[in-house]
Amino acid sequence: MVNGEQSHAQTQDREIESLDEFDRTVHGGTLDGYRLQSVDLTGRTDDLLRTDTSGAIFLGCPMEPAAADKVRADGAMVFPPVPNLPFDPYRGLLYSPDQLFEGLTEGGYETTPDARAYDWFERTKADGDIFASMLRSVHDDAISDALDELLVGTRVVGVMGGHAMARGTDAYAGAARLGRSLTRTGLTVATGGGPGAMEAANLGAYAACHPDGMLDEALELLAAAPSFAPSISDWARAAFDIRARWPKGDASVGVPTWFYGHEPPNAFASHIAKYFANATREDGLLARSNAGVIFLPGAAGTVQEIFDNATPNYYESRGEPTPMVLVDRVHWTERLPTWPLLQALARERSMESRIALVDSVDEAPEALARLTAA
Repeated sequence: MVNGEQSHAQTQDREIESLDEFDRTVHGGTLDGYRLQSVDLTGRTDDLLRTDTSGAIFLGCPMEPAAADKVRADGAMVFPPVPNLPFDPYRGLLYSPDQLFEGLTEGGYETTPDARAYDWFERTKADGDIFASMLRSVHDDAISDALDELLVGTRVVGVMGGHAMARGTDAYAGAARLGRSLTRTGLTVATGGGPGAMEAANLGAYAACHPDGMLDEALELLAAAPSFAPSISDWARAAFDIRARWPKGDASVGVPTWFYGHEPPNAFASHIAKYFANATREDGLLARSNAGVIFLPGAAGTVQEIFDNATPNYYESRGEPTPMVLVDRVHWTERLPTWPLLQALARERSMESRIALVDSVDEAPEALARLTAA
């Protein structure tokens, strides 16, 4: 299970992503070969002036002019912070809900960093500006790096499903129970990070360390704001009220995108890897679900995710096939008959023993465990 901490000790690289890491490293007398990401060094001028920084790379690290001149003279590469952006392209860590929703209480969702980043994306995504395109790419690569660092050595189970699943419904409650059950078995739940089924699974993961009655109460309270439409602010505030009433929930991961920025991220994922490029986001989420994926009822997006996941399982391009559990027999055989095609693809291949179709969400954890042991 994700332990909620992202530190340099978790990785085998030479990245410095916090002042604490900087202070520990600089005592060794050299920063040669290190990459420093978005660390405010304006209070560390003396350290920089007396330390060998040749071969270092500074990505978006504010520093005093004297320090900047010295590290450049050493031969370090300096990529200065980019002004007037609503996001940090060089960030070293994933987002937290508090960071993306900062200002929600005072000014509403429209004033939050998440909303302002979406506005920036909408203004720049089609203007052909290579600088904006580069910033998006650098940001998304930094997010992927931070996500890999967080999940190293972790067994991740993906939970996919539609954004339209409303709070207060039996389906939402079932998805929340699923997230809680999976987390209690020691798995890290990862979702698309948005509303609906995704939020429900992240909520369930958050509730895993609390008594069972907490989830029942939370579901009842959230039902008062069933959807992010018409008011994202009311929808998000209801989630933060739950977090305040029952703090310190278990960790999980959300992987949303500003490509669908009209759908806000949910506040129950403790670690949020938000991308500009949806293709990078979708492929990365599925690729990191090394303990399998559970697919709740959804529409076109969920169907796409099923076959995005089936393809590497079919060709074994990522190694041994990982489990795939589809939930709701009627949905996946009659409404959107995805299951027969998945069965046909899997026939007489290694992935055949790694797929399952179940009638209800409560059957999914057992099915996942059975496929894992197969």
